[in-house]
Amino acid sequence: MKNLKSIALALVVVLSTLSVTAQTKKVNTSASTINWVGKKVTGAHEGTINLKDGTLVFKGKKLVGGTFVVDMTSMIVTDLKAGQGKEKLEGHLKADDFFGSDKFATATLVFKKLVTKAPNVYTVTGDLTIKGITKPVTFDLATTTNTATANVKIDRTKYDIKYGSGSFFDSLGDKAINDDFDLAIALKF
Repeated sequence: MKNLKSIALALVVVLSTLSVTAQTKKVNTSASTINWVGKKVTGAHEGTINLKDGTLVFKGKKLVGGTFVVDMTSMIVTDLKAGQGKEKLEGHLKADDFFGSDKFATATLVFKKLVTKAPNVYTVTGDLTIKGITKPVTFDLATTTNTATANVKIDRTKYDIKYGSGSFFDSLGDKAINDDFDLAIALKF
């Protein structure tokens, strides 16, 4: 009986220590940026989108988790000026044939697996949900004491965004839009 109490006490101490060492860091959404680039045969467009919420979880100095919510209604185009196609492209990107932000106002990313690639660099596999469709995505994330950066390539067709895709439509010629789009993410916490 005495050994059982000792084992139970040891487990409580170990579990308490583990939970104390895990630290959740809230991302400063106003100081963080997400820049996007979408390419087509005849060029590219770029812009920004806002992070609505985000956290990274560390055990000691090691990253062990993360969750993020992106405000899809905040998507803007930065390479066009007002009156020169900016509003039209922004409206189209928010429409149902692209991101459908009226129905799907947020996209989410939940880290599922992290592998240390180098000191403070992790290969992250997470569940990305866009337009209510969840698919895995893998990318590298670099961290410092109070920042994290990643470049993420996403295949939009996996999320039922097929408009202008040469993978689904023939005879698009120079109107074809690449299936992949790129995100450059810079987080501050």
